[in-house]
Amino acid sequence: MALTETTSGAGHAFASIYRSHHRWLLNLLSRKLGNVENAADLAHDTFARLLKTGDAESLREPRAYLTTVSTHLTTDYFRRQALERAYLDALASQPEATSPSPETRLLVLEALTVISRALDRLPPRVREIFLLSQIDGLAYKEIAEQCDVSVNVVQKAMTKAYVHLCTVVHP
Repeated sequence: MALTETTSGAGHAFASIYRSHHRWLLNLLSRKLGNVENAADLAHDTFARLLKTGDAESLREPRAYLTTVSTHLTTDYFRRQALERAYLDALASQPEATSPSPETRLLVLEALTVISRALDRLPPRVREIFLLSQIDGLAYKEIAEQCDVSVNVVQKAMTKAYVHLCTVVHP
């Protein structure tokens, strides 16, 4: 990321944080990810988020902020890798004639990432109930028994999950 001199206070603050903490963040991410190339990408994305927010001047603890943002980005990175591996494993088990195009694969991976993020924003109990229904194929009564709740609680959780996912997928 090239930095140009700027006269604004926010620009100076951002440049100062970048110069002071970029190498530290790159080293931190390299240890987490195991390679410098992906670490450099995530470091860039972390600083891009800081630049976009315009909060550089107000940061008292830049490393805490950079750690938090980079941790979220790293989580997304690992989630995407896991989704890609699972999807590619599923594709590998299919006959080659039914294999989707590279464009379709990318679209599916992007959709899976959006869904995964949306599920992560659900309350844990609602997410558990939704996954038991949609992934494990359990009936509401079975979910209620397994989670030790009433069928009415399961119905409300499913409604909450559907509404949340519909607003995320179709805003």
